[in-house]
Amino acid sequence: MTERTVLVTGGTGGLGGAVTTAFLDAGWRVVVPQREPGTDGGGPVRVEADLLTPEGAARAVEVATAEPVAPLRALVNLVGGYAAGGLVHETPVEEFERMLRINLRPTYLVTRAALPHLAATGDGAVVCVSARAAVSPFPGASGYVTAKAAVRAFADAVAVEYRQRGVRCNTVLPSVIDTPANRAAQPDADHRRWVPPAEIAGVIRFLASTESAPTSGAGIPVYGRA
Repeated sequence: MTERTVLVTGGTGGLGGAVTTAFLDAGWRVVVPQREPGTDGGGPVRVEADLLTPEGAARAVEVATAEPVAPLRALVNLVGGYAAGGLVHETPVEEFERMLRINLRPTYLVTRAALPHLAATGDGAVVCVSARAAVSPFPGASGYVTAKAAVRAFADAVAVEYRQRGVRCNTVLPSVIDTPANRAAQPDADHRRWVPPAEIAGVIRFLASTESAPTSGAGIPVYGRA
């Protein structure tokens, strides 16, 4: 019987599938929010929820905390997106704000809803996904770069505010993740240099576990060979 629950937002994506599998293999109860109805199928517990709304975030946390024998011990924030918008003067404000909305808003809303429950256990963990671009920007994606930097800053704020309440918060910073979508978008790239989702998932699972108990407020590079 599982004795702990992890809530994985973005659990249906390219990285999310690997993260979900990593936690299931380690014996966690895994809750995955999604926009459309779905079946559990013997894997994660799926809940229909729009994480861009406070109500959807609260619904996801409600399901994640529904089993007293498996309290919510970790939250993994994977929801996000990428879009290139040209140079800053070429980027419409709507596109800039869309990157902030997609990458930062769900992370904030779900974390806010989950923190009281994580603090109640006295040993909770939050893992957020930023990007290498947050610390090493590249041209043509100012909205994405800013949004991912904001995710890291938010995670650092959570780490400081909740350290004395027994909640740790860390961030992983991937380079290019080796997913089918990224391969299709960059067919001529050297895919051997990209980092496999399963390798990032292992780092995330470690950061959510008690094995990483001394670590909070860290930004972990997961660049592979890129």
